This record gives sequence, C-alpha cells and structure tokens, in this order.
Amino acid sequence: MPSRASACALLLSGCLTATALLARAAGPPEQARSPRPIRIALQLYSVREDCARDLPGVLKAVAKMGYQGVEFAGYHGYTAEQLRRMLDENGLKCAGTHIALDTLLGDNLKKTVAFNKTLGNRFLIVPWLPEERRSSREAWLKTAEIFNEISRRLEPHGMMVGYHNHTDEFKPLDGELPWDLFFANTDRRVVMQFDTGNALLGGARAAQFLARYPGRAKTVHIKEHSATNEKALLGEGDVDWKEILPLLKGPAGTEWFIIEQESYAFPPLECVDRCLRNFRRMIR
Repeated sequence: MPSRASACALLLSGCLTATALLARAAGPPEQARSPRPIRIALQLYSVREDCARDLPGVLKAVAKMGYQGVEFAGYHGYTAEQLRRMLDENGLKCAGTHIALDTLLGDNLKKTVAFNKTLGNRFLIVPWLPEERRSSREAWLKTAEIFNEISRRLEPHGMMVGYHNHTDEFKPLDGELPWDLFFANTDRRVVMQFDTGNALLGGARAAQFLARYPGRAKTVHIKEHSATNEKALLGEGDVDWKEILPLLKGPAGTEWFIIEQESYAFPPLECVDRCLRNFRRMIR
C-alpha cells in the first residue's frame, strides 16, 4: 500500500496532467495567440469617377495613401491581366469584387473563376439582388440555396461567395429579418459582408449581427452614417466603432477592413485619404 505522501504525490500529478490536457484542448491563452493582421482596403466605388478617368492613377494614389488592397466595383474596360499588373506594380492586393449574381450561375461561373484567379481574389461578393430573389420569405430561402450551391462549386478553387447588405435586409418580412433568413440558412462559407453604414441607416446595429454569426464577416465595409451630417467621414458620425471593432478583430473573423465613402465634403480621393487616417487612429 503506498504511503500517504506518495498517494498525495500521485493525486497531484494526476491533477496537473488533467490541467495540462484541458489547457492544450483550449489552445494558447488569448494574449499568446498571434492576432490576425489588420488589412485595410478601399472599395473603389468610393472614387468611381476618378477610376473611370484614370484607374492606373487612382491605384497609384491609393497605394501611396497606405491602403493595402482594393475591392473592385467594375473593371473600367481593363482585362484581368492588366488589372493584376497594375495591382502588382503598386503593391496592392485584391480584397474582393462586387459582381452580379448572374456571373456566378451556370456556365458563367467558370469564366468568373478564371478572371478572379488572375486577380488573385478569393472573395466574390454580390451587392444586390433582383426583386424576385428577395420579395418574400420563400424567395430568400431559395436564394440561400443558390448561394450554398455556388459556395460548393467555388470551394475547390479556394474562393468564397458573399452577400452585401443595404437597408431592406433589416426591415421585417413576414415577421423575420431578411438578413437572418438568409444567413441562418446559408453555409458558413458564405461570406457575410456587413456594411456598417447601410445597416445603421436601416435601423440595425452591426454588433448584434456580427456576434450572432461568428466567423462569417470575412470582409466588412467600414462605412460611416450620420443622422445630422450627410457628408460625415469615417469616425465623424453615429456608428459605434468602440462596440464594433473588437468584434471584427475577434470573433467575426474579419480578414479585410474595406473602407467605403459615398458622400464628399472634399474631393473623393482626399476623402478616402482622410478616412484611412481616421480609421488607423480608431483601430489602435
């Protein structure tokens, strides 16, 4: 029979082993984990008229400001190869593209995948749906099925499909919010591209949805909204950034913070420069 001392030692050893196993299962403490890098891109719709006149010049200016990537909203007649060359020349990455749903359906998908492989883009974001795909509860559920199928077809290519909100997604439809109807019925691989400004304009607070769907907001539109100043720049309006940013840096799983500005107190390029500087102060 072991002595009381040896029995205590065995018990202590067992407790330490169990503790170590639990710690291993839980992973490293939060402060020891490598945080995701904060990558900031510009949605080029913010400077769309400048892009139409001189896209190469815009990309050069955006890179000089300190943006790390851009999200396209149209290609202004350039080929994928030409766009990729301009990105590479300026040290920029493609953080996503806004494209019509039809480009992801049927035989169109193959061409879209090839185009975006050349761009080096993983995120194919649908920013708008025709009325028939969002007019009822049943329409939203059918649309969710379509996105799930697109997601399955994109997975072998390392790409993800996503949906971007405006305001109607937060207005009840048949007693439910379209945003919840859609994202509660789509695969986790379908990106929830949350637009903070659009949501607030629609009466929704971003934080509750970012918390409700963890890991889904791979790319987010960092946009301001002000009830009193329609030309407010980032950080000058009503969006509660202190509530939102910890979620984006943590459970939301955000890989790209995409700044968008659609109203102008200054020339558009100056506005997006100021927005970037404001955001850098906010994100510290």
